[in-house]
Amino acid sequence: MGASRTPFDFSTAMYRLCDDITQRLPDLRHVRMPEVAVTFAQARRRVTYGIQAKLTPLRFEDGSLTTERYGKQWAVPRLYHGQQELLYILTFYLPRFFDHSFREKLITVIHELFHISPEFNGDIRRFGGRYHAHSHSQKEYDECMGELVDVYLKKRPPRELYAFLEIPFTQLQAQYGGVVGLKVPIPKLIPLSKSA
Repeated sequence: MGASRTPFDFSTAMYRLCDDITQRLPDLRHVRMPEVAVTFAQARRRVTYGIQAKLTPLRFEDGSLTTERYGKQWAVPRLYHGQQELLYILTFYLPRFFDHSFREKLITVIHELFHISPEFNGDIRRFGGRYHAHSHSQKEYDECMGELVDVYLKKRPPRELYAFLEIPFTQLQAQYGGVVGLKVPIPKLIPLSKSA
């Protein structure tokens, strides 16, 4: 089969998958995908270890627009997609993300979505104690994400939503003639003057 003339839009495909996941899993129904930018970044090295994906919150603790660090007030730039303000950036590192099994990829997707605060206020979900992002054990956290993957697949989502995760990145490129998507630089904190 020859290559398609239209490159594969990773961001659109991943957005649709995330939207379906958040509708089917009760633990993620608070997520409003129109307020989440689904992006990709180029992995610098072609190795299987290292960061696969990350969630960047666009607010501070409890949804605050500002925070204090090192004795200064800081703000994060506000991002919009058209008229819609974005509260999160969900970034996948390609092609590294694809260098894992189908199940591991789904665990990564749900892992990042689960980081979104239940209040959906631009902050992350916080656990008590020192390890507020993954509780006391990232291994246990990922085991829980695996259980959510099983719940999701038992609900029989349409295969066309996740079929792109079943094939290697090189095959995706060859089939579509390329892979494109949304790239959004991670915003840098802005120091606020006392008069601001």
